[in-house]
Amino acid sequence: MFTKLKSYEKLKKLAKDPIDLTDKDIFTLDRIKEMQTTNLDMRLLYATERVTKDVIDSLFELAKDAFAISKMKDMQDGKILNSLKGCESENRSVLHTAMRDFFGNRNESKEAKEASSLAYKELEKLEKFLEKINLDNKFENIVQIGIGGSFLGPKALAQALKKYSLKNRNFYFISNVDPDDSFQILDSIDLSKTLFVSVSKSGTTLETLTNEEIVKDFLHKKGLNPKDHMASVTGKGSPMDDPSKYLESFYIWDYVGGRYSATSMVGGVLLGFCFGIDTFKDFLKGASYMDKVALKDDQNNLPLFSALLGIWNRNFLGYSTEAIIPYSQALLYFPLHLQQLDMESNGKSIDKNCEKLTYKSGPIIFGDIGTNAQHSFFQLLHQGTDIISLEFIGFKKSQYQKDLKVKETLSQEKLLSNMFAQSIALAKGEKNKNPNKNFSGNRPNHILLANELDPFTLGSLLSYFENKVAFQGFIWDINSFDQEGVQLGKVLANKFLGLFAKKEMDFDIGKEYLKFLQ
Repeated sequence: MFTKLKSYEKLKKLAKDPIDLTDKDIFTLDRIKEMQTTNLDMRLLYATERVTKDVIDSLFELAKDAFAISKMKDMQDGKILNSLKGCESENRSVLHTAMRDFFGNRNESKEAKEASSLAYKELEKLEKFLEKINLDNKFENIVQIGIGGSFLGPKALAQALKKYSLKNRNFYFISNVDPDDSFQILDSIDLSKTLFVSVSKSGTTLETLTNEEIVKDFLHKKGLNPKDHMASVTGKGSPMDDPSKYLESFYIWDYVGGRYSATSMVGGVLLGFCFGIDTFKDFLKGASYMDKVALKDDQNNLPLFSALLGIWNRNFLGYSTEAIIPYSQALLYFPLHLQQLDMESNGKSIDKNCEKLTYKSGPIIFGDIGTNAQHSFFQLLHQGTDIISLEFIGFKKSQYQKDLKVKETLSQEKLLSNMFAQSIALAKGEKNKNPNKNFSGNRPNHILLANELDPFTLGSLLSYFENKVAFQGFIWDINSFDQEGVQLGKVLANKFLGLFAKKEMDFDIGKEYLKFLQ
């Protein structure tokens, strides 16, 4: 149990008197130089966190006490970690890392090698499929139909890679069961030049199947054969693994959770179509390399370092919310994906023994891109009554590397200046006799700084956050790989659907709700 770990009490004592970042003598050149760590051309700058060397050393002791590195190795080896003792659970391996384990020092465990081999076959299948599409020169648009992990991750990544788009390749997503989501896209594109990719591991996801039927109906009405315009990503043998309905079916396995599936064919078909197979492979390589970093038993382990800073802020300083702020327009949708990744994984209230937690688990995650966020919710971050920790993401170079000097500085320089200024302002604050202009400071944050957002770096960034979330789950002793919390609402929704089907839902909401509340 987390609170029984040897270093827990030590950290609790250190948290009683954390370093005061508003002290004018705190920010020395030595502190700034010492409080950074680097790997894969990514630098984690954490002088603006409420930590000292003692705190950092004790946090890494906590990781050792919890066997965090050993559990990460077990996960990447394919040991059964999606499991609970004492109550029913999925009882599965967790092998999303095997979906990109094609480079360099590959995992040698039997389970991981088998999973990696299957994933590589799908990659080869995708390469042949894309070659045929390119020869036919038929499709210019791709529409991915999926929800949750079949939508948020791929959309965030596609947006991030737009700079690398192939000529005449456009992407769209249909996720919401709201009919407006489907029809506003279908009414605006040339269906004869569109490939649809329907994504559901089980082949039974209600929203996805509903939207797929809408698409098929649209294609029929345009005189097009749906089979000639549709592919699927699904489990082998599922209802969507059907060559009579799809040009091709790509496979995903039970040991790859939806929110961890972007490096599988869930993301691969769309990313390969839009950006080319070589770009997709570079992205996978970056993710694979960061997976290896996550196995390092030292303070250059970036995902573990970030996980421990989060645990310090959550469990010892008591901050319940974390904002993720990328200073890159390309990462516009990335915070939404990370919100699902983190909150669906670690939003748990029982431990691995099915006993109720006596400590806090996953934080509330939200975010937006800088500098837009500064003109939105940063007022609360600076002067609100709740302290919210932050993780900034920045890049030295812009993606397009086109810029203009205005008032002696480039826009990229203005962007980075804002990021560094916000980090310092939140930490240091500013005293003012006018209480309305007083900034209390001690708002902890750190910066993840990379050179530029290319495909390799994007893969590394995705893996960094996936492994950060997993490390926190290992240390909290919770199961980060199931999502029972989404099930109850689905069950009740089906009951309401029964009322609609029987024409008994007349929007007398009080009467209809009463049927389910009694």
